Amino acid sequence: MSSLPRRAKIQAQTAVSKDEFSYFSEPSSASEEDDKEDTAWEPQKKVPRARKQPAPKESKPKRVPRGKKNSGNSALSSGGSEGVAVKEELNRSIAIADVDLEENILDTAQTLKTAKTKRKNSTQRTKKLKVDEETSKVSDLVDGTEIPSTSTMGEGVCKKEENEDDFTFGQSPLKRMKTETCPQGQPVKFPASNAIKEEVEMNWDIVQVLSERTNIELWVCANIIRLFNDDNTIPFIVRYRKELINNLDADSLREVRQTLEELRAVAKKVHSTIQKIKKEGKMSECLLKALLNCKSFEELEHVSAPYKTGSKGTKAQRAKQLGLETAAWTLLENPGKLNLLSYIRPDVKGLSALQDIETGVQHILADMIAKDKDTLDFIRKLCQNRYICIQSSLAKVSSKKVNEKDVDKFQLYQNFSCNIRNIQHHQILAINRGENLKILTVKVNISDGIKNEFCRWCVQNRWRPHGFARPELMKILHNSLDDSFKRLIYPLLCRQFRAKLTSDAEKESVMMFGRNLRQLLLTSPVPGRTLMGVDPGYKHGCKLAIISPTSQILHTDVVYLHCGQGFREAEKIKKLLLNFNCSTVVIGNGTACRETEAYFADLIMKNYFAPLDVVYCIVSEAGASIYSVSPEANKEMPGLDPNLRSAVSIARRVQDPLAELVKIEPKHIGVGMYQHDVSQTLLKATLDSVVEECVSFVGVDINICSEVLLRHIAGLNANRAKNIIEWREKNGPFINREQLKKVKGLGPKSFQQCAGFIRINQDYIRTFCSQQTESSSQIQGVAVTSSAGVEVTNEKQGKKKSKTTVGAILKPNPLDQTCIHPESYDIAMRFLSFIGGTLCEIGKPKMQQKINSSLEKEGIEKAAERLETTVHTLQVIIDGLSQPESFDFRTDFDKPDFKRSIVCLEDLQVGTILTGKVENATLFGIFVDIGVGRSGLIPIRNVTEAKLSKTKKRRSLGLGPGERVEVRVLNIDVPRSRITLDLIRVL
Repeated sequence: MSSLPRRAKIQAQTAVSKDEFSYFSEPSSASEEDDKEDTAWEPQKKVPRARKQPAPKESKPKRVPRGKKNSGNSALSSGGSEGVAVKEELNRSIAIADVDLEENILDTAQTLKTAKTKRKNSTQRTKKLKVDEETSKVSDLVDGTEIPSTSTMGEGVCKKEENEDDFTFGQSPLKRMKTETCPQGQPVKFPASNAIKEEVEMNWDIVQVLSERTNIELWVCANIIRLFNDDNTIPFIVRYRKELINNLDADSLREVRQTLEELRAVAKKVHSTIQKIKKEGKMSECLLKALLNCKSFEELEHVSAPYKTGSKGTKAQRAKQLGLETAAWTLLENPGKLNLLSYIRPDVKGLSALQDIETGVQHILADMIAKDKDTLDFIRKLCQNRYICIQSSLAKVSSKKVNEKDVDKFQLYQNFSCNIRNIQHHQILAINRGENLKILTVKVNISDGIKNEFCRWCVQNRWRPHGFARPELMKILHNSLDDSFKRLIYPLLCRQFRAKLTSDAEKESVMMFGRNLRQLLLTSPVPGRTLMGVDPGYKHGCKLAIISPTSQILHTDVVYLHCGQGFREAEKIKKLLLNFNCSTVVIGNGTACRETEAYFADLIMKNYFAPLDVVYCIVSEAGASIYSVSPEANKEMPGLDPNLRSAVSIARRVQDPLAELVKIEPKHIGVGMYQHDVSQTLLKATLDSVVEECVSFVGVDINICSEVLLRHIAGLNANRAKNIIEWREKNGPFINREQLKKVKGLGPKSFQQCAGFIRINQDYIRTFCSQQTESSSQIQGVAVTSSAGVEVTNEKQGKKKSKTTVGAILKPNPLDQTCIHPESYDIAMRFLSFIGGTLCEIGKPKMQQKINSSLEKEGIEKAAERLETTVHTLQVIIDGLSQPESFDFRTDFDKPDFKRSIVCLEDLQVGTILTGKVENATLFGIFVDIGVGRSGLIPIRNVTEAKLSKTKKRRSLGLGPGERVEVRVLNIDVPRSRITLDLIRVL
């Protein structure tokens, strides 16, 4: 696809050679005609620009004021055959995803009116749009055919930034997607016609660069950018827009979004740099090209360093100011005419002697060499094919004393060397940490052979003088090459190598943390049990909390098990367990955990708690102490001692891990690797996104969930969650999803993002409705926009006071308990009538039988074609109709490992086979709790795909916290308390 054109340039204001920035100034897409123009450059403003079209001028539509409403006919201003085609397209049935999506057939006037209403209620940054941009959102269809699915319709009607244009791509994918599991055939594109325009334009195309860096097809990257520009959330995209992203998973989407944000940050930094340099009067056309071609912060730093405010200037710049640039060019182009003695000025510093002049010319040549594109391309290619290593060694400790324990931690890296192509991510992070602590010294080693070959190539090819050069001039050229490599090129290469390695390592560390967090949050809940949570301790005792099956606090207490009062306290514990019929004990893994576990295991082995069959499990208490003193805990458990709150939190982590762990800041949960050394902004954004993904995919019951859990649903935030809870307390439970539109601050876009992840339990609603009188007046007393069935009014939802249907009847909709999005309710009803099912049969075996028999006759592809939708949308509908009520996919994940006995470290022997639970997964290995008080490590080389179960392969989650595994003991290092394990299989 074509790149974005450069908008403007400025006149050269300094005497900088055009070849000086030739490496960075190669325009990737600017036309030759643009290069000939020299107009005053201005920073790009967010002003809508006319799109370039091959059509004649008379066919372009005129601007129409936003305040005026246009009918469908008046909006179409293009003539000829194009106008007829547009009208024919507009007469088709179009489903807009951001309005009441249960009406699939809208006429042209309603569509345009709705699109304008959405834009009118968007942010203040919205600019005026041409009418043809509005009509293209509903008329321009891919390859001239209509996309029937409601989930593939254009979502531009709810955009925030109107300067982003629609787009399509006419070519097939250039690459295969790295995470693709199901080839999709023809790409699905947005219904629009021209390429993406970014707020800040560069000389490179953001879609092209994004595709190259993420190894994902162009059309998928373009769709992803458009979806994110329209403020769609990752959970919504992954579940309801699969056809647009070629079935990518959430992790891949996060990676694309992160790369996209990096590219946009580079573009913004480039333009801010351009503005600064322009104010200083140092801008030239070559420099502008060089800056607009930068794709990374390293490139930008290399180009802009000499022009930073307050800089004394480089050695080359100072030499140029002395007038030696002509001498440098003459040495290369016509060395026979160069007479350096003519430049001597005895009264001028830097020109007083021949040696000073030679040095000045050398600095100018070195600078030219270091900024030449061909030269840097050659040295980079040379480095790719040669051995380059990164080395770390013990630093010479200065006067500052370094802790010996810290030095011992880096024993592996005190004399370390590794090829930069083979070094592991965790090794880079460890080396960086050691360097930051002043314990290690790190350097990138580029061999002399590379330097010699580089200098030889430069003299014989790129920088060979045009004519005979005297020996003294050739000596200056050789010195320039040495100086350029040592002082400029080598440090640049080192910075780029280190920055790339660190960036990749940080990203992988964050992604690993995210995978571990997801696995932990999706641990299978243990509902229906009364639990005793134990927060172990020595001097201050063990804190106890007994919670009911509904997470209510029944009793709290403190017992002193390790102060010689163990026998007396056992009676108290037994009495509590019997009184509350509690047979499950949950022990936190903090201080005194091992002794507390041994205490309970001894009592259980003696059958002390008879007739109760008591079992116990160990659970991570990471973050429990922080949460216990937080304002959120104080609000939830007022008046309760913070130490006892920790015990409550520990018990709830087993009962419903997701609901409890979302209360804690993700980075405090402790399932990461080097999380304190990576970018905290990136870490927080990724972990918050993972929490949102998990909570959304599990779903929440809107009538019983907590505010803390609700705020993590896609499309919601703290204020919206608070407003939903206040509405529920004021008006009673939600009867259907449509009532969410009445909540303050919940606009059409927020409703679209969150509706599919919010559940309404039908048994609860039936119980509530049975308590109400059947008079129509009382039913209408609850604020509601429409009947909650499949009939929904088409209204202006951007207003706080929306139009309500006269005589609307409030009734529950069984589809509200499923994962089916309201935009697909009409398709779901048609599918039900197609298979002969009813809403009352949702989640029952009879429904599954009808679906299976129907799909056996004709495949899901033909069924989707008959219903005028896509296979992905139909699959979501089938899942929603066939899954039983209160379905929770977390039941497929592993539950806590309940035990009755304990194993000691001394009991272990090499070759012993044990079962354990994964505590943490890192890039170098898997830590497994085998019940001996110290986690064992499975080196990553021992975790092979053949040892993972088919279920784990299908889930593509690998090994993560909560997984139960069977392991063999390979080595026991008692002094260092280290256990090495081998993975046998995943249970």
